[in-house]
Amino acid sequence: MSRATATALRPEPIAPTPRAPRRLRPVSAPARRTKPKLAYALIALGGAAAIGIAQIGLSLAITHDSFVLADLTSQQRELNLQASALEDELAGTSSPQLLAIKASELGMVVAGSASYLRLSDSTVLGANTGADGLSTIDPNGTGAVHNALLNQRALATAAQDDAEASSDGTADTVDPNLPPPITDGLPSPTTR
Repeated sequence: MSRATATALRPEPIAPTPRAPRRLRPVSAPARRTKPKLAYALIALGGAAAIGIAQIGLSLAITHDSFVLADLTSQQRELNLQASALEDELAGTSSPQLLAIKASELGMVVAGSASYLRLSDSTVLGANTGADGLSTIDPNGTGAVHNALLNQRALATAAQDDAEASSDGTADTVDPNLPPPITDGLPSPTTR
């Protein structure tokens, strides 16, 4: 392309458009201030009061909820303690020591060897002898180990019944073939 053609194809520069003159003028006196309207002030104060009341209401609601939560927590703690006490009472009631005491109160004794009944032909298998009525086990004696889970009133009643039976002379006699019963604790040597 020739130089003449290149200059002919070049766009002509655009002249800048004249700007409007600025309207700057010196201030001779300050503008007159208008009196604020009372309605705007009341709306602003009412909005601030509404925000404050809402904030106080939310704070009271949260505080009330924390007191309710504390109350429910204390109730839960009391119920847990009651459940624990009932579990301890159940453990004491189902203890072998209480079972032995109740069996002794009913007059039950320790049996010898077991016997079984075969239902097909009605025969008795085993020793086929009854209990002799003598027992060296004294669940209420002084050698008995204290069980804190047992009802102390039931133990005291059983001990009192045994004491009355022995004072009446109706206490069981001990078979000489059996070991001597331990009634007053473990034997210990006497020292000075």
